[in-house]
Formats: sequence, C-alpha cells, structure tokens
Amino acid sequence: MEGVRCISSGLVQAATHKVENQRVELTPWDLHFLLVNPIQKGLLFPKPKPSGVKETNENSFINHLKTSLSHTLDYFTPLAGRLATTEHDHDTISFFIDCNNAGALFVHAEADGVTISDIVKPVYVPSIVSSFFTLNGMKNCEGIFKPLLGVQVTELVDGVFVGVTINHSVADGTSFWHFLIHGQKFQEQSHEELILPPLRDRVFHFSKQSIAELKAKANAEAGVNNISSLQALLSHFWQSSLRSKKLDPNEEMSYYMLIGARPRLHKLPEEYFGNAVKSGTITLKAKALQEQSVGNIAREMNRMIATQTEEEFTKNLESWIANPQLIESTKVLSNIMITGSSPRFNIYGNDFGWGRPITVRCGSTNIVDGKINLFCGVEEGSIDIQACLSVETLETMANDQEFMSTVTI
Repeated sequence: MEGVRCISSGLVQAATHKVENQRVELTPWDLHFLLVNPIQKGLLFPKPKPSGVKETNENSFINHLKTSLSHTLDYFTPLAGRLATTEHDHDTISFFIDCNNAGALFVHAEADGVTISDIVKPVYVPSIVSSFFTLNGMKNCEGIFKPLLGVQVTELVDGVFVGVTINHSVADGTSFWHFLIHGQKFQEQSHEELILPPLRDRVFHFSKQSIAELKAKANAEAGVNNISSLQALLSHFWQSSLRSKKLDPNEEMSYYMLIGARPRLHKLPEEYFGNAVKSGTITLKAKALQEQSVGNIAREMNRMIATQTEEEFTKNLESWIANPQLIESTKVLSNIMITGSSPRFNIYGNDFGWGRPITVRCGSTNIVDGKINLFCGVEEGSIDIQACLSVETLETMANDQEFMSTVTI
C-alpha cells in the first residue's frame, strides 16, 4: 500500500459565533483525562457518487463536509475553542474551555493505491489506518494551543475514510457519537510520522447467536440469571487473552472499564455533552483468571457494575475534588485490560449522504497494550471488538480453537 498524501489542511470555524468570551468549566470527569490521548474513531464509506456537476480542484463533497462541520460547530461551540487556564493561590491552576471559535482542524488527504479491501480484509488492522487521523501523538492538555477537534477525510481508490479526533477532556464516547450523528443532519442538507510500538490491532466479530450462547453458558456456570450478554463476552475475551500466557499465579490482573453516568444520575440529561463516566475495576489473581469458569469471572464483573449507583458516582466526584488525580498513560499499561467505546453507540446510523458506513476503526490513540474498543456490528445484535495486543497474544488467540469457535470469520 502507498502512503497518505495531504491535499489541504486548515481550520474550520463555527458559521455563527454569537457569544464572545464564553467559557465552559471542566468537571472532575473531564480533568481526569488531561494527561492521556484524545478519542479517535473513524468510519469507512463507499466513495460518493459524482454529483453530475463539474468538480472544482477540490472535490465538492469535501466542501460540503466543511460547510456541514461549520454549521455543526454552531451547536457544539466548545469543539471550536481551546483549553485555557486560570492561576490561583497556593500554586493551583484550573482548566476551562475558551469558546473563542479558534476553529477545528480539517484535513483532506488521499491514500494512493489503497482500497476498501486493503482496510477490511487483512487479519490485523493495517498500520496505515493510523495515518487516516490528524492530531496524532498529542495529549489532551495540549488543547491549550492545539484544536480540540480534528477531522481528516482520506480518499481511497474506491472509498472514503472519515477520521475524527476529539479531545477527551471535552467529550466522552457518548458525546463523540452524538456530535457525529448531529453533524450528518447538516450534511444531508447541504501527517505526522508515527513510531508504533510492537503491537497490532485485530477486529474480532461476534454474532448475535454466539453472544447469546456465551451469556447462557456464563449464567449456567455461575448459577445465576443476571449476567448480561456484554459481561459474558468481555469475561470470555479477557480470559482467552491470558489463557496461554505463563504468568505468576499470584500476579494480580485487572480489568478496567468506564461506567456511564447518564443512566445513573437522574438529574443529568442524556444529551449532556462532555465526560460523564467513572472507572470501575475488577482484579483477580492470574491463577484464578486462567483456571476458573467464564461464568465466575462474569459474576465478579456483574457485582462490580452493580455497585456503580448514583450515590457511588456522587461520592466519587466529592472524593476527586478533595484529592484530584489524573490518569496517566504510563499507569495503564501493565497487567491491565482496558475497555473503551460501547456497542450501544449508534455508529451505523451515520450517513453523510454516501450510504451506510462499511465499518469503523480506531486511530493511533488505541495503540496501548491491552486496550479494546467495543462497537456494534453491522448485523443487529452482533458486536465487534478491536483489540490492541502483542502479536504473540493475537496469534495465540487465533490458534485457540475454544476461543475462535465463538468468533465469526
């Protein structure tokens, strides 16, 4: 495959900047993410059909996307702004979003010789996909002088990849997809070199039937009936990723996931834009994780999630204010599996006038050992897991008949 060539790059501002000097204070949920990377998710579409109108030097659909983005930023003004700080006594600093309409970054690029099949057919996610996103390598705190939103539209031979980067101190996954779905309504109306670690991404597809079988098995093994489909699937995947590893039996292994606040905090509207998540962690000894049933692992996951009540969320916020702690990338790499995104997000509801997306992929911010992202599959009830693991682990899983019998190739 050839490389990615930048055709144009520039800032897109909100079409109507009505409010001067507007600021949005960051919450403890937002501040958590200052030292880690932005959210990067992208959608692969078939190539738009020619409009019948003579094209200018820059494709007309690119101009439509820029116009759509500009109008969308009228409603999502923080994404056109920048982070800012205020210094206080006792050597403390507070962060806020300055809604100054400095603009979002928009990049039009072309991947010469790359086809849709080159992206969806390989066993591992091709490394070139990382080049389909802009603002690679930045940390969220750099939003003081870098855009909070970056959109890169990369033309393939027979498709278009829309890669979106949003500062994680400004939005969580729910807000990310809310923004993207909202932006398509206006569409209907109207590179940095990466040094990647020795890790690979692979997408595993689980059918509705396979997930139902995993759920039934987990509940039977645990002797309960309240283990959800997702809890069963994640427990199965976690155990499978470690089954063949030579681990110290007493080594603690942790599963880290983000729990959404919107369905738990009754006063928080579903449309709230920003971060509204807290972490939940399950920790088990390696021996227990490798040897006990998936049902028992899923039961532990179920118990942890059941504790995430409105009262617990409130206590967590109060505790963070009393003792602020930021997530650091170096603290989430060892013996941990991390879940991002959610199969509940309406990914395939995005239609920019080119038809339904073909698939979804993550950007280079997903390159963390043990990081998995969950997406709804194309077929109703199915789930795709994009997993970033060592090549050795991925190859071992691919040769594990027990695991692969649950995966749809």
